Amino acid sequence: MGVANFGIAGMDWQQRVNWDRLREYRIERARTMMKKHGLGAVLCMYDENVRYITGTLTPGWCRLKPGLRYAMLCGDGRPIIFEQGDIGFQIERHSPWIPKENVRHSFAWIKGAAGPASKQQVGKFAKAVIQAMKDNGVAGQKLGVDFIDINMIQVFKENNINWVDGMTPMMEARAVKSLDEQECFRIVGAIGDATHWECMKFLRPGVTENQVTAHLMQYLYNIPGMEDVEDVIVSSGPNTWPNWRNFSDRIIQPGDIVFMDLAALTWNGYKSCYYRTYCVGKEPSQEQKDTYNTALKWLYDSIGAVKVGATTRDIAMKWPSAQETWGYEDEDQAAANLWGHGLGLAQYDPPVISRIWSLDHPIDIQEGMTFALETQHGKKFRYGVRIEEMLIVKKNEIEIVSNFPVKQITVVDPLPGYGDHVK
Repeated sequence: MGVANFGIAGMDWQQRVNWDRLREYRIERARTMMKKHGLGAVLCMYDENVRYITGTLTPGWCRLKPGLRYAMLCGDGRPIIFEQGDIGFQIERHSPWIPKENVRHSFAWIKGAAGPASKQQVGKFAKAVIQAMKDNGVAGQKLGVDFIDINMIQVFKENNINWVDGMTPMMEARAVKSLDEQECFRIVGAIGDATHWECMKFLRPGVTENQVTAHLMQYLYNIPGMEDVEDVIVSSGPNTWPNWRNFSDRIIQPGDIVFMDLAALTWNGYKSCYYRTYCVGKEPSQEQKDTYNTALKWLYDSIGAVKVGATTRDIAMKWPSAQETWGYEDEDQAAANLWGHGLGLAQYDPPVISRIWSLDHPIDIQEGMTFALETQHGKKFRYGVRIEEMLIVKKNEIEIVSNFPVKQITVVDPLPGYGDHVK
């Protein structure tokens, strides 16, 4: 069992998370992977990569809009942030680890929403990229990019920018977490534990799925350092299988199976994915208990395969095939039913584990990886169960940081004999 070592506020008498050390680790790890892939610079437009190399926050309204803000890491130089509009003046105040001369304004075209002006804007963008590479002595070298669109392709060609894949080196960098990042992950797990406890206390017959989601959102946003709650999935009754990974205004009824997933609370950039299954108002049936025990065995069999030197194939082999288990056409039809994925500044850091690809394209498990493993099972349009654990890969063991009880379905407010008619 993994537990958070410290509280979530800074103190003068405890080390806790060393944010300066965390930022420097990320910058230098990104630089190492950049050079390993023969790149002179990387241009990062995805939020998680911008955060990784600059330690700056992408506001909610900027997310999923590549080009509103972006960043570069060039040669041996310090990170450069191209901030939206005049927000750079706030960056100078909030983020003094970025040299003032490296805080610049962006040239946005918003994926083509600027219309005919897009080419003009990408032209300015390209000139700024070229200048940054010149300033850092890597002009003409390969530029790794984590995002590309049709406007960039044409303008890069006109400006002789030798662009190549920059997402792979960034993924490789983000795959292995520092000790400080691991402590962030433990804190995320502790917040998840508390939120599942809050869910257990709030759940009852008569509330709706979206009321549970709203209550837990409010609970989470009251926690210091909580910068985003991407989703709180609450599914009940027939919504649990197939798992539609959403919430609605369905009224939760006595005897319903309900599962809740924190996908993803984001504390200081670091994300969760954390399912637990509940039964509301009565004990689950024996059939439901058996279904849960099957999913639990799949989960812990796969956890047992996790160790340094193992591969994602070793883990995926512990799960049954979709064809045999549910009669599906292929593994793709069961995508994310039996699943593993890295957690960090993105909800999908390496490794991502699935029978779809891991059997034929295995990835090595490395010390310092942080990821979630999750399994599910159920009866179509009747009920489904879903369970998930978050873990850290250590040199000689694994550390599970999700500590809400998991050995059985959590029963909420059962009354003796109440709901026995519910099948």
